[in-house]
Amino acid sequence: MKIVTGNDLKTGDVIWWSGGETWSRHLGDAIDAGDEAEAVAAREEAAMRVNVPYIVPCEQSDQGPMPLHIKDRVRAFGPTVRADLAINTNIPIVKG
Repeated sequence: MKIVTGNDLKTGDVIWWSGGETWSRHLGDAIDAGDEAEAVAAREEAAMRVNVPYIVPCEQSDQGPMPLHIKDRVRAFGPTVRADLAINTNIPIVKG
């Protein structure tokens, strides 16, 4: 199974090709592009619907497509750090 992912041009969000000219922020909406995956990625990038699309090998699970590589699982499900350990954007950067 092959699905296509990339980033939204306006927000930078991770998006997944869900058929035709549509993209979704939800991995579960992604569909198998099969042997057409490269053509889909090229067409969608040329149409400026997605930034840097690429093909992700997957397997079908009970919850929908599951990327085989950990990098794409992280892209699909979000950061792997605890929120309390993340950068606190309320603390100003003071140079000096």
